[in-house]
Amino acid sequence: MNKKKILVVDDDSGIGEMLKTLLEFYDFDVIVTARPEETERLILEENIDLVMLDMLISGINGTDVCARLRNNPEFKDTPVLMMSALHDAGAKCKEAGANDFIAKPFEMDDLVEKIQLILGQKMAK
Repeated sequence: MNKKKILVVDDDSGIGEMLKTLLEFYDFDVIVTARPEETERLILEENIDLVMLDMLISGINGTDVCARLRNNPEFKDTPVLMMSALHDAGAKCKEAGANDFIAKPFEMDDLVEKIQLILGQKMAK
């Protein structure tokens, strides 16, 4: 089975690298960028299966990035899991078209479960 590819878009390099290390442990291929403007290019070039998108990235609202993906026929079906430490961010993220939302800080098991549900995989016990 091919590994699923996840694109992590977060301007906190510590979080990006931590997610890369942990998700690779769960057998995902992970690409990290701190530049939301690279999202579409990376989805195409790297054949991304899921985008993990921070809500606030370097002065750019992640909900705008998510809405841009949803409004583009080329990317509208690419799953997006948004994340934020902001109170009440979940509703805004889902309004922008995110498949799901996870609040920071999160438990790794919860994150992996959400990713697997979005990707339609069975939970590996």
